[in-house]
Amino acid sequence: QVQLQESGPGLVKPSQTLSLTCTVRGDSITTTLSYWGWIRQPPGKGLEWMGAIAYEGSNYDSPSLKSRTSISRDTSKNQFSLQLSSVTPEDTAVYYCAASNRWVLVTTPQYDYWGQGTQVTVSS
Repeated sequence: QVQLQESGPGLVKPSQTLSLTCTVRGDSITTTLSYWGWIRQPPGKGLEWMGAIAYEGSNYDSPSLKSRTSISRDTSKNQFSLQLSSVTPEDTAVYYCAASNRWVLVTTPQYDYWGQGTQVTVSS
C-alpha cells in the first residue's frame, strides 16, 4: 500500500517561499499512470487542489495558483516537492500530498492515498 509523508517547516514568514517534500513508500513515483498531487485545506474551508506531477514528469497546474507554485520530483529519492512563493496569511492551511491512479480526477482533490497532512502557518 502506498504511504506518503509530508515534511517541511510549520511556520513561514509572509513574502517567503513555502517548501514541502513528500516521501513516498510502497510504490514508485514513476509507476505508469500514477499521479502525485498537493492539496491544502485552509482553516474552516474546503479542500483545494494545488497541482500535480505525473509518472513521466509532466505537470498539472492549478490556474489560480500557477504563477506561484512549482512542483518537482527527485526520482532517486522517490520524493516530490511543492514550492509556493510569495506566501501570505491566506496560505495558512493543512497541506497534504496525495496519490492517484485516476487521470480523470488528477485536477481535483479526489485522490486515493493521502499523507497525514502538515500544518503550515504564515505569520511574521
